[in-house]
Amino acid sequence: MASFSVSTVAFLVLLAAAAAAMSSSQAAAASGGGHHKLKKTEMTFYMHDWETPTKEENVTNVIIAGKPKTEWDVLTFGSLNAFDDALTAAIDRGSAELGRAHGVYVNTALDGSDLHMMVSFLFTNRAYNGSTIEIRGANRLLQASREVSIVSGTGRFRLARGWASIESASLDFPKSNAVLRWNLTVFHY
Repeated sequence: MASFSVSTVAFLVLLAAAAAAMSSSQAAAASGGGHHKLKKTEMTFYMHDWETPTKEENVTNVIIAGKPKTEWDVLTFGSLNAFDDALTAAIDRGSAELGRAHGVYVNTALDGSDLHMMVSFLFTNRAYNGSTIEIRGANRLLQASREVSIVSGTGRFRLARGWASIESASLDFPKSNAVLRWNLTVFHY
């Protein structure tokens, strides 16, 4: 039978107590801490993503890196874009602005069909002003509808989890301009 020193036993007892406290803390957070209930929010909005300027729109998306010795394009493997896109209540760019989408995406498919997205929705409208929702996932842009994960949030969306579906409401491939319809299902405290 193995013998343990007093300091080893004390360390193991302390380690077990810390693990029990963390487990209890995580269970309380998962259940809302005893006084917060899990909420479900569903929302729909439109993201205006413009790589080529028009009379009505300024550029909100730029390619910042790409595959060496090739023309950089959003549909080319290895291209990296940064964006600051408007979020609106309706497809019309003149409709009420709800906030901005700040983020990056990189084309991660050899055939150019997949954009890996990392997006922060920064809300400025009255209902969610100052709150954020963080999105991450594979946007398989050639599919009619695709899903990405909601991985976090702040403010009204603290500890957010859920999913978002994306549909191309308007798509101009030659100019790389798009309006995306986002449908979010958000669970938060």
